[in-house]
Amino acid sequence: MFRPRAKPSLFLWIALSISLIVPGPGRSQDLLREQLRHRLEEAAGQVVVAPDEPVHTRETTLRFYRARVYEPAWVSGQEISGKATDLITSIERAGDDGLRPGDYHFEAIQVLLRRAGGSGDPDPSLLVDLELLLTDAWLLYAAHRVSGRINPETIDAEWVATRREVDVAAALEKAIAADRVAEVLDDLLPGAPGYQSLRSALARYRLMASREWPARVPEGDKIHPGERETRIAGVRAILEAWGEIPADKPADPDSYDPDLEKAVRRFQARHGLDPDGVIGPKTLEALNTSPGRRARQIVLNLERWRWLPQDLGARHVRVNIADFRLDVVEEAHVVLATPVIVGRDYRRTPVFSASMTYLVLNPTWEVPHQLAVQDVLPQIRKDPDYIARLRFQVLPGWGAGEAPVDPSGIDWSELSPRNFPYRLRQLPGPANALGRVKFMFPNRFSVYLHDTPSKDLFRKTERAFSSGCIRVERPVDLAAYSLAGDPAWPRPAIEAAMDSGEERTVRLPVPLPVHLLYWTAWVDEDGTVQFRRDIYGRDARLDEAFREDPPEPGEVVP
Repeated sequence: MFRPRAKPSLFLWIALSISLIVPGPGRSQDLLREQLRHRLEEAAGQVVVAPDEPVHTRETTLRFYRARVYEPAWVSGQEISGKATDLITSIERAGDDGLRPGDYHFEAIQVLLRRAGGSGDPDPSLLVDLELLLTDAWLLYAAHRVSGRINPETIDAEWVATRREVDVAAALEKAIAADRVAEVLDDLLPGAPGYQSLRSALARYRLMASREWPARVPEGDKIHPGERETRIAGVRAILEAWGEIPADKPADPDSYDPDLEKAVRRFQARHGLDPDGVIGPKTLEALNTSPGRRARQIVLNLERWRWLPQDLGARHVRVNIADFRLDVVEEAHVVLATPVIVGRDYRRTPVFSASMTYLVLNPTWEVPHQLAVQDVLPQIRKDPDYIARLRFQVLPGWGAGEAPVDPSGIDWSELSPRNFPYRLRQLPGPANALGRVKFMFPNRFSVYLHDTPSKDLFRKTERAFSSGCIRVERPVDLAAYSLAGDPAWPRPAIEAAMDSGEERTVRLPVPLPVHLLYWTAWVDEDGTVQFRRDIYGRDARLDEAFREDPPEPGEVVP
């Protein structure tokens, strides 16, 4: 009698007794081992399970079975292990994390189990097929939980992921030995509270998407508080569906009353809009975005969580580019928050993690060549006093000992982006583009945080105005935090050094992790689900990649 060891599952047929006539347990197990070895060792670059199901993790699967001397993990001579049931139940729940059960042989495994259950004497090759698919499913599913389904660097050159690394073959061996195949998979998910909160939000938004949803509010003129408008009833219905206002509270359907205004302002705030209560095009667009689309947005941001390192740091700086905000986090709590300005769409701020090791007070600005020819040169041509007023030096080359040249002797009209043999340097001062301090965390993009003299831009709701670096509204507070613990640099000393106008480099007493992120959906400390506009189109690119098939057969899983 060949029978699976039953465990609770939605798929009860997995646990049914399968009457099979097979050789003795020892001999049948030897046969399975040999077939496994032949299938893996003799495959020319890939393994395909009939009829056309590729094994995506061939190298990792081969390493797993070599360590076991090809001992099957899921199938024995007398039974299909209940571990298979546990795995299928776990894969069935892949959608809870925004993943797709079909990527992990969900249907194919069920087909093979039915074939095995309907055969009195199954061919050992069928059992080997099942063995291979179960192992490949676990390994691929584990890898996606550890480091994401998509490698972001394949779809965005400005995204460097510092993903977690786990030996999934070793993890599977431990899971099999302890009979914890589902529990170990759960342990591989990001443990950060932010991930778990967003995962719970996905379930809620999918539930809302399954229900009947109010009709879209038609476009039209802006609606101001206190006005009467026929579209107000539609606005009210949507906000009631989102839970922003109670559904049973009596109200004039066409009146934009104070209670509705408060709900609109709350809705605007959690969508990154100016909370002015005016229902304009951007607010209307957010109102007309369905819970299904928001759920998809959450799925994409769960994937981004899986691209992050296991430990962001007990103390760290977190910049959410899409939210134009910097948070300093200590033990999972925000201790300092400040608005920031990020790169324009055509000079996007990249995504990466690094360590802040020093800051520069009263920095000079070595103008990158691209910015010199595209931004500064046109200003010099228009304004002869531009160089002197903003304290630029013109240097004839890039050597350390180059002496500045007199800009009045240069015919600026003859220069162009292709003919610009100079280097520009802006000296410290009130007009310096970097302000009074820059925060350095060395990286390949030459991106850093810095002060700015253009304080008025912080009043804007969306702040994508820079050339890629990040301007900070509260630089002195950030400097004081970064140097906390160094008795030589209390806040008064920092301010005095800034006032001196002298350029000075100060090393941090302890390196401070910095994470530049791009989250368009997250759950804040108050439990509110926040959404932001996809300012760089990164959601769209990730969504397209996410809809593609799993990796090519034979791809090595870490």
